[in-house]
Amino acid sequence: MLASEAAMTKSYLTTSTGSKAKVHRRKPAIPVIKHIAKDNDQEKQEVLTKPIELSRVIHFLEDPLAATLKERQIFALKKVVKRCQKGFLLKELADVFKILYICAEKSKDHPEYTSVLCDLLKICRLPFLKEKTSDEVTYAQTVKESLSQMGFLMRVPNAEVRNQICHSIISVYSSVTSKRSVDGMDSLSKPAAASKPAVPSHRFSKHSLRLHPTSLGYRVQLLEQSGLAETLVLSMALLENQPAVKLQVLQTLQMLSSSSDVNCSLILKAQGAEQICFHMNEPDPSGQVLFRSSEILWNLLERGCKEEVTAQLSNMDCIMALKEAFLHQLLNGFRHYDFQLRNDLLVITTLIAENPKSPLIESLFAKQLILFVTFPELKSHNPLVRNLKLSYNNEDFEMKRLLLNLVVVMSKDLSALQLFKEGHVVLALLHLVKPTAAPPEGQSGPRNWTPVQQEELQLQALATLATVAPLMLDDYMTCQGNTCLLLLLEWCTERDAYFGQGHSFHGTGGRGSKKAQMRYCVRLLRSMASLGNEAINQDLFDQGAISQLLVIIMQMEGSPEEEDVITLEIKADIQLILSALCENNPHRKELFGSEGVEMTVHFLKMSTEKFYSGLGHNKLILSTVDCVWSCIVGCYTTEDVFLEKEGIFLLLDLLHSSPRNMQNVVLGTLLELCDNPKTMSHILAWRGQKSLTTPGLLLQLWRQEEAELGVSRDLYGRISDPKKPILCYYQEEEDSQVSLPANRPSAAVMDVSENLRFKIYSVFCKLGFEALPGLSTEDYITLSIVTRYLDFKVGEVWDEISKELSLEGVRPVTPDEEALDTIAKMTEDTARRVITQQSSMLEQRDKEDVSEEKRMYTEISSNWKQQELTAQSWEHFVAKTSNYKILKETKEHQERSIDSSRPKPKHKEAIFHPTQIHGLQITKFCGRVMTVESTPAHLTGGPLANTELALERVPIQGGALRKLPTATEDTEYFNTVSVK
Repeated sequence: MLASEAAMTKSYLTTSTGSKAKVHRRKPAIPVIKHIAKDNDQEKQEVLTKPIELSRVIHFLEDPLAATLKERQIFALKKVVKRCQKGFLLKELADVFKILYICAEKSKDHPEYTSVLCDLLKICRLPFLKEKTSDEVTYAQTVKESLSQMGFLMRVPNAEVRNQICHSIISVYSSVTSKRSVDGMDSLSKPAAASKPAVPSHRFSKHSLRLHPTSLGYRVQLLEQSGLAETLVLSMALLENQPAVKLQVLQTLQMLSSSSDVNCSLILKAQGAEQICFHMNEPDPSGQVLFRSSEILWNLLERGCKEEVTAQLSNMDCIMALKEAFLHQLLNGFRHYDFQLRNDLLVITTLIAENPKSPLIESLFAKQLILFVTFPELKSHNPLVRNLKLSYNNEDFEMKRLLLNLVVVMSKDLSALQLFKEGHVVLALLHLVKPTAAPPEGQSGPRNWTPVQQEELQLQALATLATVAPLMLDDYMTCQGNTCLLLLLEWCTERDAYFGQGHSFHGTGGRGSKKAQMRYCVRLLRSMASLGNEAINQDLFDQGAISQLLVIIMQMEGSPEEEDVITLEIKADIQLILSALCENNPHRKELFGSEGVEMTVHFLKMSTEKFYSGLGHNKLILSTVDCVWSCIVGCYTTEDVFLEKEGIFLLLDLLHSSPRNMQNVVLGTLLELCDNPKTMSHILAWRGQKSLTTPGLLLQLWRQEEAELGVSRDLYGRISDPKKPILCYYQEEEDSQVSLPANRPSAAVMDVSENLRFKIYSVFCKLGFEALPGLSTEDYITLSIVTRYLDFKVGEVWDEISKELSLEGVRPVTPDEEALDTIAKMTEDTARRVITQQSSMLEQRDKEDVSEEKRMYTEISSNWKQQELTAQSWEHFVAKTSNYKILKETKEHQERSIDSSRPKPKHKEAIFHPTQIHGLQITKFCGRVMTVESTPAHLTGGPLANTELALERVPIQGGALRKLPTATEDTEYFNTVSVK
């Protein structure tokens, strides 16, 4: 019987296969009659001397005639194991996994096949082998399907088989190939020595190719594509009674999820996060199930879809499992490993809390966590914390920080605020905020956080309060939050031996100082003041917050330290707090006083070059303008001080040089200040670069605004379309849309509040539209549009009303329709008149240009004529020096000119007529004809007597000569002259 079975086995193993398998006996090279009586080992050795093909082994295992030949089948399988002990070829991989499948099926009834199945799976740990480089591409689909079948083998109930599958999968990710497998390939590719019995193979001949293992990236990629991770997650339902195998599967999933996003997606596809979390607290003697489970969840959160993970964990079963695990580690853990695992579970819980649908509050887990948040700052008789003691090590410190972060996350759910109120969270946070005094030297205080830890907790508590306190105003006021923060702010300005470490995220930039504490304290005060709650703001005002903040900001400004991001942020926040406190309160604005005005003026003088420094100067200047608007505008006392400090000039300088996004706020502040009558003179007196005036600046901004809005204008700035004189491009886009609801403003109305044009028009309404200094023709063209801005805007609104009615299919009654048509026609006529006015301005400018051109030409011509005369004079002078004849002629001409200028002698017979007429003598004195009254001859004794001449002093007033009254005459007497 044994001989016949051996003969049948040999025939299966040695017959070549074709399209149809032929079974016949092959004549052996050595007679077998002598060896019939040999033992089984000799018989097996004889079989090994023959070549083997996997396809024939598959045929042998599937042949129904060989179903009873169990021992021979196992023997053949062991021969396959020995033949492939260095690894499976890619081209034979399909046959190998078919053999594995057959063995798995046979192992259900015959456990003997299990050992062979494990041996074959053990070989799968080795890299697959390739003969050619192209084999990886050629057999990629085969490898992917084979790996997928490996996962399906998890249905085999044998624990050893399942462990081998897990080990084989883990080995795929091993980047180091064993030396034995690499060295063995050389021996496989060489013929065996003649002195030693060799194992012949049809693959490894003398001329066969060298074999190489597939690359790690190739194996990993195909394993991801095979969906093996999803199969392992689904197989966990079969491992209820095999905790050791389940632990091995968790270890495998941990490796698969730690290095591949694809594997994480596959695990989530099979609801892996939920399954793993649900079973994480099952009894485990090794104590690794909880650790492996938390690591897998960590990997899924880091490399997978975070929203999908939290969605799977946001059910009552998973929350209760996390709650049980966390409490167990917190209350019973004592090792460093337990503390780390506890913190990992807390992080996972925090991420789940971000999902608003998670039943964290319903499971009462949130209430217990809040209890731990306030421990040990607040004492409690709750059994959970009665005997709880912290060791104040790094892990406990990390847990405390995670709990504070959990408070911020949970605050997004308004239902958690009641738990905060019951747990006195605000009180505990304010307790952490208070600066702690160091114990006296030589004395050791109670065990507590180290100074570095205390600093980080203090800063994080401030950051947490900035989120929680605005939601819990009653608790904040009950705990006297303003007082606590102002005292902390005062402590920040004190000079003592405190040295900030600045190691944490919140402590950035605060090393060696209290700058980090001041930053978060001011930020918290800004959050509270900006709520507009009158009780909080009044409490801050009553405690002197305005004066305290002004002193702090000026001290910081006068500090020799270089400005950085944190310093600028503190200054901007202080200004925002002042704005929130003084807004709409004239009494507080008055107390803002000259000190506050000096502060704002100081920051308005900031160089515009700092706007783009990247440190935050742009935010600081915006907060300064807001401070002017909220703290100065509306109180004439502070407004007058602001005007005296040339604040209007600084605002106009800022308007001229600031970026586009700042101009709206600056112009709005100027417009508010225009209500003060003293402001107009300052605005008109301002001069910018190149003698730019305020009206010119405003008109320049108007043109820039219209260019950005896409308003239709021609080359000279005139209105292009009289039907759309000031229409923006986005208004035209919305014209074709559906009718707007009643609670939504139209595009024409929104245009008023979204750009500068309405503010510029309002300023001109204060300045007037005529007799404005420093305007060019282009400015006057723009001014003509600004003057009619309100008329055009009203026409736009009526046009929108008409289009709304047509879109809704409503026909106005005849009088209303006529009124709408009349309004539209009036708007168009107004635009046409403006166009005509603009054209006349251009014509006048052209005429002036021509006149100026002629004047310039005349001046140039006269200059050239003078140069020609000068040149001729020089040439004549040179000619006199070089030509004697010309010199002689010139001398003669000169002598004739001299003779002609001499007075001619009087003729002897000429008669001299006196100038005396009827007792009056006409005298020409200093170019003016004077009338002198002569003294009568009978008084002087003769015609040759002394005569006094009186010269009247004639004043010049109002451009006309006028004789002074007699009483005020000032007469000067000259020497007597003789008159004939």
